Amino acid sequence: MIKQICIASDHAGFDLKEKIKSFLNEKNFEVIDFGTHSSESMDYPDIAHPFAKAIDDGIYKIGIIMCGSGNGVSMVVNKYKKVRCALCWNKEIAEFARLHNDANVLSLPARFITEKGALAIVDLFLNTEFEGGRHQKRVDKI
Repeated sequence: MIKQICIASDHAGFDLKEKIKSFLNEKNFEVIDFGTHSSESMDYPDIAHPFAKAIDDGIYKIGIIMCGSGNGVSMVVNKYKKVRCALCWNKEIAEFARLHNDANVLSLPARFITEKGALAIVDLFLNTEFEGGRHQKRVDKI
């Protein structure tokens, strides 16, 4: 199991990011925080690009990113060749993102999910392995 993870959010996701960081620390993950570091308004691409580049470069294998809707950060990070970011708002979507798509980044819509729901999604995402097989050829076509 991967025990190092990078995380990032814009201002809308800041509070949720901090709660997820605490959750991950309790589970003995090394959490690398790309920001933002407050709830002061900022532009999500400013944290999404360095976050995605670190995954694309192979520095980190898996990450969690969030903004108000989860869409903006997903659009940015999916521009990177080795990033497969899935926007997930429930556990079932997160599970299939890992099982069938080998998603390596979880995007969360901070304004549309509860803290409890987010932590359940994170836990399932991190504990689900890619099935491979017929799904690998599909991932390869991405």
